Amino acid sequence: MKPNLRRKLLGFVLAFLLCFIGTADPVQSFASLPNELRLISGQQSRLDVAMPVQALASVDRPDVLQLNGSRESKLQVSLKHPLQLNPQQSGNAEVTLKLFGKIPLKTVHVKVIPELKVIPGGQTIGVKVKSSGILVVGHHLVRVQNGAKVSPGEAAGLRVGDLLTKMDGKPLNDVTKVADIVKKAGEANRPLDISFKRGGKEMTTKLSPAYDQEDQSWRLGLYIRDSAAGVGTLTFYAPHQKVYGALGHVITDMNTQTPIDVGSGQIVQSNVTSISRSEEGEPGEKRATFTKDGKILGNVERNTHFGIFGKMNNLPEHGLYQEPIPVALSHEVKEGPAEILTVVEGQEVERFTVEIVHVSKQDTPATKGLVLRITDPRLLKKTGGIVQGMSGSPIVQDGKLIGAVTHVFVNDPKSGYGCFIEWMLQDSGVLQSTESTPQNLKAG
Repeated sequence: MKPNLRRKLLGFVLAFLLCFIGTADPVQSFASLPNELRLISGQQSRLDVAMPVQALASVDRPDVLQLNGSRESKLQVSLKHPLQLNPQQSGNAEVTLKLFGKIPLKTVHVKVIPELKVIPGGQTIGVKVKSSGILVVGHHLVRVQNGAKVSPGEAAGLRVGDLLTKMDGKPLNDVTKVADIVKKAGEANRPLDISFKRGGKEMTTKLSPAYDQEDQSWRLGLYIRDSAAGVGTLTFYAPHQKVYGALGHVITDMNTQTPIDVGSGQIVQSNVTSISRSEEGEPGEKRATFTKDGKILGNVERNTHFGIFGKMNNLPEHGLYQEPIPVALSHEVKEGPAEILTVVEGQEVERFTVEIVHVSKQDTPATKGLVLRITDPRLLKKTGGIVQGMSGSPIVQDGKLIGAVTHVFVNDPKSGYGCFIEWMLQDSGVLQSTESTPQNLKAG
């Protein structure tokens, strides 16, 4: 047989083989392997390929990462068994798998980071934030001289959810200053130059204030707000960086449901006074008050899909941990028993048992990383399951911080979503990036 024909035939057979086995569970498992993987130095991990074939596994930096405990850069392995990954020191490495030693199957970029530990929280906190502008939360009709009703804001093309950043070139950082600016423009019979953000884009418009005959004042024809307040749970404190993370989900405006673009904010000590129990179809909530001394715990610098983050000088009181514990990266989290830390009365943090019933494979940041179910009889009796205000409660598994409670299932309040701590640490700046809700959900 001629060499060219033989190569073509071999290629055809291999293509057929791959197509045939590609529908099998093992290859589906292989296809789910990450393109990028972050590991912690000294903490062993593994790649579950689950294919009954031989392969050549190679690593370009065996000083950073060892395969199956070997110092060799290339190994013949059976993909039927998990490939053990042994991080040796901080750095980057590439793991390459070749079927039968020749056909490239997968290259995984591995980043090994130093050991990472933080202190789990669980304390109930009060959150007060001001937006980096004035948020439009509704349109208002102004009764003008001829009896007609108009909304200057709507006529100017402003929509609910728009963030007003400047009026006549003046930065808007306090809603109380708006009335005077509007009055001056109205009395001068000239339009206001409005700068605003919509969907992250900077835009401008002109708005002519209208004189309200009923209350004798100049109006924009808009309902506006610049601040929000609520209760949540502290997730972690990183003592070396003096950084905290809380809530596990983004803060949105209660009317527009748009994320608040934080200009400034504070978290303060809070005291749980009572709990409205969760029932099927009706999520409960923690009722809490800010403590009398109004002790400020930290500031709010960022509001992301994974919570709020900022600086905190000291570990808050009433926690269960005084020293940092290891964190588990997303690929280390598994189904099975775990516990959450939260407050159900006063300020004392308590442990409660839960079951991790589903873990999503996430190569990149995404919410809804895991599903948990409350199993602790005492917590179920007290709260009925997950309640609003519990979001941010740390989840600990096998002595490691793995994530935070984020949402309750409205029709099954014993269950809810959690996010991986890896993504919270990344948004906080404690962990560097590797890159240089169903309808029936309520925030917990």
